[in-house]
Amino acid sequence: MSGVKKSTSAKIRLRGLLNQPDNRTCADCGAPDPKWASANIGVFLCLKCCGVHRSLGTHISKVLSVALDEWSDEEIDAMIEVGGNSSANSIYEAYIPEGYTKPGPNASNDERRKFIKSKYELQEFLKASLRITSGKDSSSSSTQSNISGKILDTILTNSTQKEGMVEFIGLLKVKVVKGTNLAVRDMMTSDPYVVLTLGKQTVQSTVISSNLNPVWNEELMLSVPSNYRPVKLQVYDHDTFSADDIMGEAEIDIQPLITSATSYGNPEMFGNMQIGKWLKSHDNALMEDSVVNIIDGKVKQDVPLKLQNVECGELYLELEWLPLDQ
Repeated sequence: MSGVKKSTSAKIRLRGLLNQPDNRTCADCGAPDPKWASANIGVFLCLKCCGVHRSLGTHISKVLSVALDEWSDEEIDAMIEVGGNSSANSIYEAYIPEGYTKPGPNASNDERRKFIKSKYELQEFLKASLRITSGKDSSSSSTQSNISGKILDTILTNSTQKEGMVEFIGLLKVKVVKGTNLAVRDMMTSDPYVVLTLGKQTVQSTVISSNLNPVWNEELMLSVPSNYRPVKLQVYDHDTFSADDIMGEAEIDIQPLITSATSYGNPEMFGNMQIGKWLKSHDNALMEDSVVNIIDGKVKQDVPLKLQNVECGELYLELEWLPLDQ
């Protein structure tokens, strides 16, 4: 019975991803109502483009029916991690030449084949330093390449700078905006402050006295190593004569921000637009989906968090990605 529930839950998650607006058309030609997907690239496809993807081989594109095929949890997790058509296309189509026209819903098979091969197999529209090769051995599922995963990993370690034995890929500016309905740790109030930890770095906001709805609007800076993990956030109540009491905590997944920012390159070349998303789930502290945007030439992300391991409290942050060459 548990296996049936797991499969049903997985199908619901996949259909939820398919129902996102950017996934309601084919990633390659824009045809409406795609019913197929490339599980290792992370895009939804129409029937005609699906046929071309199959011809590339599963080492490049593993095509599955959304409704009819069995999906593993790992395949669905990979689709959700990529985020769907917009996120994948922001990587695979980032450097389409000026004047180049993608095939439309009524394109011929030859037009589709040429574009899809250039896009995924030859990787002609990727930044040159992000292009990868994968051995053509589709005889075993264990040798199938998760192309999107490799590209994302490459992006995250691209353009690194060394400081001692640590490689830094950029700076993370965290604006601690405000807290609401924070937990009481003194008689009737608290004196909250925020601590952020990334690797061996720890930064701290100022203390706001006697306030359960503090407004900081304070910017804190962290250097991001190439092997970064989620940022750990903790809220404490400052006490003068005893140890500070914890008022909740959360983890901030910064991969969606960094992946989106790096795949677009110089954000000043683009207008205001959405380029990525960190999805709310039962595994994280988000109160709602957290969207990554280019705003006035800067890559930013609003992060609303429900503090965990505490009776109440929310925290609102604004993240900004600063590459090392900025």
